Amino acid sequence: MTLDRHSDPSYIELRVNGRTLRAAGLPPQTTLLDFLRSQGLTGAKEGCAEGECGTCTVVLVRPRGDGSAYVPVNSCLLFLSMMAGQEILTVEALAASGAMSEAQRAIAERGGSQCGYCTPGFVMSLFAEQYRPGRSGPCDPHAMDGNLCRCTGYRPLRDAALSLGTPADAFSERLTHPAPVLGAVASAEFFRPTTLPECFRAMAQHPQARIVSGATDLGVESNLRGRRFETLIGIEALPELRSFEDGADAVEIGAALTLSEIDERWRGAPAVWKEWLTLFASPLIRNRATLGGNLVTASPIGDGAPLLLALDARVRLVSAKGARTVPLDRFFLGYRRTALAPGELLVSILVPKPLPAMARFYKAAKRRMDDISTVAACFAMDLDGRGRVIRVRLAYGGVAAVPLRATEAERAIAGQIWNEFAVHRAQDILAATLRPISDHRGSAAYRSALARNLLEKFWWEQQMGTEDAA
Repeated sequence: MTLDRHSDPSYIELRVNGRTLRAAGLPPQTTLLDFLRSQGLTGAKEGCAEGECGTCTVVLVRPRGDGSAYVPVNSCLLFLSMMAGQEILTVEALAASGAMSEAQRAIAERGGSQCGYCTPGFVMSLFAEQYRPGRSGPCDPHAMDGNLCRCTGYRPLRDAALSLGTPADAFSERLTHPAPVLGAVASAEFFRPTTLPECFRAMAQHPQARIVSGATDLGVESNLRGRRFETLIGIEALPELRSFEDGADAVEIGAALTLSEIDERWRGAPAVWKEWLTLFASPLIRNRATLGGNLVTASPIGDGAPLLLALDARVRLVSAKGARTVPLDRFFLGYRRTALAPGELLVSILVPKPLPAMARFYKAAKRRMDDISTVAACFAMDLDGRGRVIRVRLAYGGVAAVPLRATEAERAIAGQIWNEFAVHRAQDILAATLRPISDHRGSAAYRSALARNLLEKFWWEQQMGTEDAA
């Protein structure tokens, strides 16, 4: 079949393993994984189709400073159209010369592969870690989190990671050059504008279009729930949504920055950010997921909302008519409903300063890492010299139809000495005001008890910290 970009509106080009590949005439929600396998690149496989297992891992070449970085991602969650103009490496590229790469050889020699189904995914995550710009010392075995193995166990894979040194070859030389710049795309089903006016025109022309950035949520909807989206508008190339500013009065975070990118840029982030980040899915998901997407989905169990509610965040919403700023606790209107008006886009999140002196994030789930919350909570507090509460935010997910602040409990302890009596008073109000539901993750009674107990845990940890300091 001859591909003609002028005659086929679905035509795209992308660079894979150093070659330009072209695609046209494919269904709009064809995944990158399915396309790669159709090209004979079958090292990446489908295991779960929801970003849980990592067998589909490939790396994107993405900007990092003046050069580039290899960023491992789940190819099963990326729509092929989103990859227009992108540069990708699959496991086949690593041994194209005939000799295995260091990551492949280390895993093979240390017994890190048995049936081999998951091995290419581990290889690609470890490859990206070995070539991580600025890395010093051994590779971090946690860089392979999100890749699952049921055969060998993880000690051989950990040993492989710790054995790798600093590479010097064509792959490392590639990182000294810039990554591809994401340009505009306008096809029958997919638009990637590069300016806000272009984006607002596309939104006006296609009012039912779904906005997409990382696709970690939409990809699951498409793969597992059979959802089909007539039109997608990608916002990855909008500079306003990819900015980051750590100012005197607030930190402003672009809504389309990935969680990994935010972590790289937020040098003065509070400890609660790191605590929260390590509990948010896996590196593969964090390399694509965005704060903006996490908020706009308005999931009652999304982990981003409790953290940002506790930090008093606001969201900046922009449309062709102008801009407005909305406190996050007024953004969620109901189950999966937000304050976004038609034609409006969440552009950034503002976290005001000063940041709270005490803040902790808690996640109760079936397993600690890479799981959906049963209840998530984030508590932030400032005390005066006498131990009185001068500012408090108690934020929860999983206890109502929307993420929320427990404002009645906040009012009950504001101005009070932060002691066990204040904790019990707040717990009584939580028991009376929270309305969790029962589902397969936990009963309403269990969720209610968790919400109360997590607050007491917060208090006890502050007590222990005070005793340790003394």
